[in-house]
Amino acid sequence: MPDPASLFAFAAIAMGMVLTPGPNMIYLISRSISQGPVAGLISLAGVALGFVFYMLCAAFGITAIVMAVPYAYDALRAAGAAYLLYLAWQSVRPGGRSPFQVRNLPKDSPRKLFAMGFLTNLLNPKIAILYLSLLPQFVSPEQSNVLTQSLILGSVQIAISVTVNALIAIAAGGIASFLAGRPIWLVVQRWLMGTVLAGLAIRLLTEARR
Repeated sequence: MPDPASLFAFAAIAMGMVLTPGPNMIYLISRSISQGPVAGLISLAGVALGFVFYMLCAAFGITAIVMAVPYAYDALRAAGAAYLLYLAWQSVRPGGRSPFQVRNLPKDSPRKLFAMGFLTNLLNPKIAILYLSLLPQFVSPEQSNVLTQSLILGSVQIAISVTVNALIAIAAGGIASFLAGRPIWLVVQRWLMGTVLAGLAIRLLTEARR
């Protein structure tokens, strides 16, 4: 079991990343607006399966790395922090686009919605970095089984991401209408997420190596 501080910190990063616009969010919102909330939720089920795939691959891979190359944590920490800073910049850069300003998509069958959600997540670099560069930094080999810790952290990320994305998919139409007439809210959201992600990146760079 990860220690409470690591679990909370990882949950905060997972929350910050799921609220930062990316391929998954844009696709789910597009589906929900163009084909209805049910289509968005079906697509989300495919996205969730992609999370499980990444979690299992990363958990077993991280276990092997910890046993073979403990000092790899230094490189993983630097890579993870660099990517968080990149996401922070993407949030606040001039000309940033709201994920609720999306194009209409053709109506697809439930099977295709599920498959596209799965494929969209597998091709999402943000998720790959989350599992391969960020998750290992919150695993403490000296505390308990590395595989167990990795699976617990991965399950926390999946629970947070699925819950938040489900709420967004259900409310996408209403949120889009609300934001259409209140552009200042988009600016506030972008800067808030950028600040949180930058702060987390600094924390990762300055904490002592495990």
